[in-house]
Amino acid sequence: MKAIAIRRYGGPEVVEYTELPDPKVGPDSVLVRVKAAGVNPVDWKIREGYLDGMIDAHFPLVMGWDLAGVVQAVGGGVTEYAVGDEVIGYVRKDCVEHGTYAELVAAPVRTLARKPAALDWAAAGGLPLAGLTAYQGLVKALRLAAGETVLIHAAAGGVGSLAVQIGVSLGARVIGTASERNHDWLRGLGAEPVAHGEGLAERVRELAPDGVDAALDLVGGGMAALSAELVRDRTRIASVADYGVVALGGHYVWVRPDAADLTALADLADAGKLSVPVASTFPLAQAASAQALNAEGRTRGKIVLLVD
Repeated sequence: MKAIAIRRYGGPEVVEYTELPDPKVGPDSVLVRVKAAGVNPVDWKIREGYLDGMIDAHFPLVMGWDLAGVVQAVGGGVTEYAVGDEVIGYVRKDCVEHGTYAELVAAPVRTLARKPAALDWAAAGGLPLAGLTAYQGLVKALRLAAGETVLIHAAAGGVGSLAVQIGVSLGARVIGTASERNHDWLRGLGAEPVAHGEGLAERVRELAPDGVDAALDLVGGGMAALSAELVRDRTRIASVADYGVVALGGHYVWVRPDAADLTALADLADAGKLSVPVASTFPLAQAASAQALNAEGRTRGKIVLLVD
């Protein structure tokens, strides 16, 4: 199969479009022919070696954790899927080696859900990691409920734009921080936008004089601490970018594969309550360019690799 792999840690120069053996399919896995693979910041951070102290890596290392594709074969113990089924997956395993930037991926069934019919391949491939991060942050960590007000930092990004829609689907009032060029777009998603930067706390208080019920930090840089000034209960701050939130009384969110949560996201998409904004697509061979764009941190929505 063709795949994007690295043989050592480093910058874009270590990325190879190469030929590797087809993956073996274990008893609890299915073989997926990949149609699209989402590009996430964790991908290039793994490439650079930033997660080496946390996760074992084996080279050659195929990058990527997101996929959308078609089941080509099933393991002996699999009853959930059959050949021809269309699936999405957040295929994070206990070590990094066999990722999703490839034509074929052996994916444990615990990491998969059925592809939402409402999404095309690119949007479906961009949903899993970002969608699960938003869903697990809002639903599981913050327990967001109808009628509450939530502040979402970096609301126009790949995770943030999904978090806004999930918050709205729950019946919450959503206040989202973003640059002013993204404010009209956020309004279209159902959020009340505020400009990030100096004076943010005061701008939020103008919209919510009594404070907010919950806050989701997707950017770091002191936003968890700022949120502590705005929430009525510090246990209802969650951050995916700042472990210091725990010292404030809040929750650090490290997204995990969860078939039920992924199915809930697919159901929202099929109900017309969740769309996946795709900022750019690249062919698999141009994965290094896709990662470079992702690393700039300025895109509105998801960057996705299309696998032909």
